[in-house]
Amino acid sequence: MKPGMKPAVVLLSGGLDSATVLALAREQGYACHCLSLDYGQRHGAELQAAARVAQALGAAAHRVLKLDLGQLGGSALTDSSIAVPTGGVQPGIPVTYVPARNTIMLSLALAWAEVLGAQDIFVGVNAVDYSGYPDCRPEFVRAFEALANLATKAAVEGSPLCIHAPLIELSKAQIVALGRRLGVDYGLTVSCYQADADGRACGVCDSCRLRREGFASAGCGDPTRYQAADGN
Repeated sequence: MKPGMKPAVVLLSGGLDSATVLALAREQGYACHCLSLDYGQRHGAELQAAARVAQALGAAAHRVLKLDLGQLGGSALTDSSIAVPTGGVQPGIPVTYVPARNTIMLSLALAWAEVLGAQDIFVGVNAVDYSGYPDCRPEFVRAFEALANLATKAAVEGSPLCIHAPLIELSKAQIVALGRRLGVDYGLTVSCYQADADGRACGVCDSCRLRREGFASAGCGDPTRYQAADGN
């Protein structure tokens, strides 16, 4: 970490949004300590992507914590008996919602921030082009920040914490445009809910559809590697 750089914890999933947030935090002068969670998701390709992105974007550190939420189930991303929807983005909260995932991940980021003496946590949640998850909304982020400042030794002793969600009101196309300006190589990222062992995307899950539409709306090429040549 260079002298004068403030430490920050960045939640890094290995997908498009979190890679953009990492690049943005770095541009703002933070020494970025990236945190990924191995939570029992369907594939490990996104964690491999997170490692690539952290290295490419000059993270000060990258840690992967293991917490198997698959033992609880309740989501198509952690329970192989629940099929990932592939018919297009529908109204309501889909079965790919992982119960309390963002609350858990932010709590772990908060713990590391206290250890590092960091007052800033970055997360790539988005409330515009997303799948209806309740823990991606601005009111959730505000509520968690309030909790963090009630629950931590750092805040009580005068070092309040800030939860940064810079993408929360951006469209996927705007996020892609921002990342391109920041030099993000989206070919390193994996967003698919059911990527294969080589990290190739299915092209039909909600995440793939939103990602592909984002590149199309931004008017730039899609570097995603798909399992089928046409991405369908």
